[in-house]
Amino acid sequence: MDPLQAVHLGPRKKRPRQTGASGASTPHDIRFRDLVLFILEKKMGTTRRAFLMELARRKGFRVENELSDSVTHIVAENNSGSDVLEWLQLQNIKASSEFELLDISWLIECMGAGKPVEMAGRHQLVVRRNPSLSPVPGSQTVPPPPMQKISQYACQRRTTLNNHNQLFTDAFDILAENYEFRENEVSCLPFMRAASVLKSLSFPIVSMKDIEGIPCLGDKVKCVIEGIIEDGESSEVKAVLNDERYKSFKLFTSVFGVGLKTAEKWFRMGFRTLSKIKSDKSLRFTHMQKAGFLYYEDLVSCVNRAEAEAVSMLVKEAVVAFLPDALVTMTGGFRRGKMTGHDVDFLITSPEATEEEEQQLLHKVTNFWRQQGLLLYCDIIESTFEKFKLPSRKVDALDHFQKCFLILKLHRGLVRSEESGQQEGKDWKAIRVDLVMCPYERRAFALLGWTGSRQFERDLRRYATHERKMMLDNHALYDKTKTVTVSPLYGKMSKPQEALRVFLEAESEEEIFAHLGLDYIEPWERNA
Repeated sequence: MDPLQAVHLGPRKKRPRQTGASGASTPHDIRFRDLVLFILEKKMGTTRRAFLMELARRKGFRVENELSDSVTHIVAENNSGSDVLEWLQLQNIKASSEFELLDISWLIECMGAGKPVEMAGRHQLVVRRNPSLSPVPGSQTVPPPPMQKISQYACQRRTTLNNHNQLFTDAFDILAENYEFRENEVSCLPFMRAASVLKSLSFPIVSMKDIEGIPCLGDKVKCVIEGIIEDGESSEVKAVLNDERYKSFKLFTSVFGVGLKTAEKWFRMGFRTLSKIKSDKSLRFTHMQKAGFLYYEDLVSCVNRAEAEAVSMLVKEAVVAFLPDALVTMTGGFRRGKMTGHDVDFLITSPEATEEEEQQLLHKVTNFWRQQGLLLYCDIIESTFEKFKLPSRKVDALDHFQKCFLILKLHRGLVRSEESGQQEGKDWKAIRVDLVMCPYERRAFALLGWTGSRQFERDLRRYATHERKMMLDNHALYDKTKTVTVSPLYGKMSKPQEALRVFLEAESEEEIFAHLGLDYIEPWERNA
């Protein structure tokens, strides 16, 4: 059967809670004995909880399988403080028990730092006042927060992975994707922006009154919200999920190398399954599509963080073998703190490399992997970057740096996790990898652009254009309000002076935000 991912928006049945020895794991050295963690399975799932518990233990944290009096910190994902409090009461927790109620982002930051980090307000789960629940000492009990002014731009909002409104944002993502499949950008953008805004909220929406004053919520969006509040699901989303065209496009575009034009062609030809497409002798596939079909099962399964880290080691070892001073940075969702993704992106730059060394690096690295038998697919796009070219006016424009789209063979032995999803009988997994080589002086712009998220970058460029009269892309930041005049060379110009374009230099992402007059947003706060 051909796989198709769909989001269920109705009530979910609870799994029976596992207890006892089922949660047993390999013992690890405990480095931080003052903290005793319990990771809540609610809304997270058994597999992800087990993975995070094991990862935290490897980092030296004490993590309990079951809730007990020794627990000091309860960590939850996609739950409000009220959700956790209600769960605690169902467990008949003693009134004397005291816990810190924290979002999973705190634990992820701790593991990234290799030690406990300070608990900030963004980490604490807010408990909205409910007279039917008795308070738990130590929890943060506050009334619903007063509505503060929310910016229409994602670059002025802090959006972590702690999404309090996933029921709504999942619905918006489906509707936006459906319009994207139909190449209807006008109808797609409102749902993308609405999803972005709701992801940034620090509280769950429970009534239509909660959305008063929130930007980017048009009439169509509000209609969907109202339907979900009243019925637990959206009839419009339900219709999309059952639509034959949507299901076919979702399936076809899950193949590496298949875009909207090809999906449209296959749909019009009457295809509805991948097996029929692969068996049709009249069809011709590109090299990319052939690789997409050949490694399909691996490529549609998520890449977890342990696999991404293993790929990172492969990339860094290969790159520094040819360019010892090179800087290799993992970008994309993993830099934003995500635990899973569909591919792994890397930005490569070097402070000392010549232009020729930059141009040759990706070729040398891929040839090295080819000799090792690790290169399953490779497509190198040469640089068309021009140093003094103005940034693109398009918010979704691709950059002109040299880049390489790869499929690498990742051996199981390199992955420090039991989560690696290889097929039975295989000791390796095919992983999608993108490499981008950029000049050292443009690294800040490239890093900002390749970190994402997509909506964050769109809004950052919109903000630059509409609010600051600037132009921003992955290459540069140009200030349209400033000009520099110089005297003509050798006195041969007809005009006494010539205006030069003003490009603003930046050594870091922080400097780019400063040029734009924006507060700096950390990568893990850009999950718009």
